[in-house]
Amino acid sequence: MPPKAVPTQRQRRLGHELRRIRVAAGMSAEQAAVLLGVDRGKISYMESGVRNISAERLRTLAQHCQCDDEKYVAALVEMASAGTQGWWEQYRGALPQGMLDIAELESRAIHMRAACTVHIPGLLQTTDYAFAVFRAVLPDLPEHEVALRTAHRSRRQAVLAAESAPTFTGIVHEAALRMQFGGPRVARAQLEHLLDQSERDGLTVLAVPFAHGAFPGAGQTVLYAEGPTEQLDTVQIDNSHGPDFLFGEAELAKYRAHLDRLEDLALSADRSRDFIHAIAREL
Repeated sequence: MPPKAVPTQRQRRLGHELRRIRVAAGMSAEQAAVLLGVDRGKISYMESGVRNISAERLRTLAQHCQCDDEKYVAALVEMASAGTQGWWEQYRGALPQGMLDIAELESRAIHMRAACTVHIPGLLQTTDYAFAVFRAVLPDLPEHEVALRTAHRSRRQAVLAAESAPTFTGIVHEAALRMQFGGPRVARAQLEHLLDQSERDGLTVLAVPFAHGAFPGAGQTVLYAEGPTEQLDTVQIDNSHGPDFLFGEAELAKYRAHLDRLEDLALSADRSRDFIHAIAREL
């Protein structure tokens, strides 16, 4: 099978983990190739995510690298075995790869925390609000692409209603609560929807008022997605050029602390609902 031209974020992450296991054990790529019965170039392809690795070879590598964390290895095997049948595949070629990667990341998360300072978390947006967000993108998007991105965002939200739905905590700054994407009517409906969602089991919305002062970070939306093991956690950051995915140990620790600090600054869940309700009444 020829190597994939553009690996997904999940495939790149798996390759990163393979290399981390090998390097931690002091095993060279040449030694790994001999061990797995492949040529040296295929090891490079596997570690860059452009070529698959079988479950058998993955377990052989882990065993010879003294990686005995069975939960971690089992999670890697699941990543390697995952097919490409996710609903997001219907958008391949029509939307940027990063948008598909976000959907796949959310679908495999155990718990998610999102911090937003400009707009409501994507998983909690109404269709009208999401449409207004995408219409604000520069350079301007054609209407059919705005509609396509809005439909994709709405479809992503099904993850929170799935039988094995991840728990979700949305930390929303007052600035985002007061931004009127789509105008007062759309903004009011969005806040009412946010209040409705905050009553669901496993879903928490926390508000950070202006009055609570300074907060960490540069203002981008930050999503921390917990995987089946802590080693497989991922941070996703929104940028104008598209999403960035981070998973270095130091980066994960930094953003856990970042979100912990924001939670400390936020109102309680009950007080957050009262706070959001008061803002909605002003619109």
